[in-house]
Parts: sequence; structure tokens; C-alpha cells
Amino acid sequence: MFRHWVRMRQGQPAASVPTSQRRLLEHLHAEGYAALGNVLTHEQCADIHRYFTPRTLTDRHDASSIFTLAEVPATARLAEYSLSDIVHCPHILALANDRRLLELAASYIGCKPTISQLGVRWSFPSTAQRSDLQTFHRDSEDWRYFKVIVYLTDVGDGDGPHVYVRGTHKTRAPMRLRLQSDGEISEEYGDERLIVARGERGFAFAVDTAGVHKGAPPIDRPRLMLQIQYSLFRSYAYVYEPEPYPDGCLFDRYINRLILA
Repeated sequence: MFRHWVRMRQGQPAASVPTSQRRLLEHLHAEGYAALGNVLTHEQCADIHRYFTPRTLTDRHDASSIFTLAEVPATARLAEYSLSDIVHCPHILALANDRRLLELAASYIGCKPTISQLGVRWSFPSTAQRSDLQTFHRDSEDWRYFKVIVYLTDVGDGDGPHVYVRGTHKTRAPMRLRLQSDGEISEEYGDERLIVARGERGFAFAVDTAGVHKGAPPIDRPRLMLQIQYSLFRSYAYVYEPEPYPDGCLFDRYINRLILA
């Protein structure tokens, strides 16, 4: 009903998708995960790094802790940049509005998508207590949604790769969402169902985080990632304060309404 309402107001998505997109869509439906390959070049990732290096981060678990990359506290595990800084960063809005990603989102969601979250986050090796995001869990953002995660640093086994339990987006979630330990996941699903997303900077994947997943805590090097969420509507989990953007006319107003004023 909701998708029909959006289609009536915003138009029908394309009746057919290119063959390459169809394969990604099939993977996303079947497994909850689809590797997209490199969506940013190393040079574009370097541009993003240069832009963010002098800008302030906020500790995800302590809003009073604000710092730059040159002065990361030993206790910091996860830290994020502000939406104001993100929307003015080179390449990010263009990527979030890339035709191929929007086609994939429209096909998966079933109508014109909404960008309901845009984040750039560092994960640091730390002796602090592990974050809930680094423990297996499910998200419940909307009726229908998925995320595109882009690595902005090289990510191997020791650098905090995203870990996803294949196919769990199709299983019934408990009424009360809960955290699960590595041992519980291994016993319930088996290690063969784990997808560990490794890749060089610029590598991206689409993932339906209604399935069981975590961001592994980095051990060797900090990890920087971009997260773009496409959904049916806004997410209850965020307070939206769209940012003024001088070139907002470049992007679809409906798709970007929660991000750009």
C-alpha cells in the first residue's frame, strides 16, 4: 500500500533494469548482500580524506567528546562527521544520487527511494568496551530499505570488515531485537553462512541490514566508511535537520528531502 502511494505521487520505477543491475538485485533479494565493486577511485578517496582530515569528529557514544583525526582519544571506538560536513564533501552526494544506485534502490524497494541516512564514520582499534554496532544485531529502520557501504580505507581481516549472515533478511526477527555473540551466531547459522566484506578503498556493497550483521572491531588499522541508506520513508532512528545546499537543484528533491534543505 505504501509503495503504491509513493508510485502514485512520484511516478513508476523503470519497468526493466539492465542485466548487470538485475544480477545485483537477485543477489540482494536472495542473500541480503551484493558486492558492487569499486564505486570510487583511489583519487576520489584521497580527495575525501583531505577534506575530512581537519574536520571534527564526534564520539558516537559520548556526544561531549569532539576531536580531530590528529587527536583521537584512546577510548574512542566509533566517531562520526556531521551531516553539514558530509554534504559539502566532494563526490559523496554525487555517488548517493548515482543513477545505478538509485535504479537498484527503486527496484529493491519497489518505488522511488528516499535517502534516509548519510554517514561517514571512523572505527578505531581501542581497548574500550565493544560497541553494539560491533556485535551481531539486526536493524529495523523502515518497512523496506537497504544500505550501500563504501570503504574509504583498505579493509582486510584486521581492519574491521562488515560481517553479514547470508539470507537472514528473509527470516523472522524477534519482536524485541537483541544482540548476539559470535558463538551464538556460529551455533545458530554456521560459519559457512558468514559473508566477510573485504576490499580496497572505493569498494562498495549493498546490504539489507534487517538481516544479522556487525562491523567487526578493527585490530590493525582504523577503518573509514561511507554509509548511504535508501528506504521507503524516513527512519524513526534519526532526527532530520536537512542541510542548506546551494546546488540542490542538481538532485531529485524528493529523494534528497531528508538530507538537503
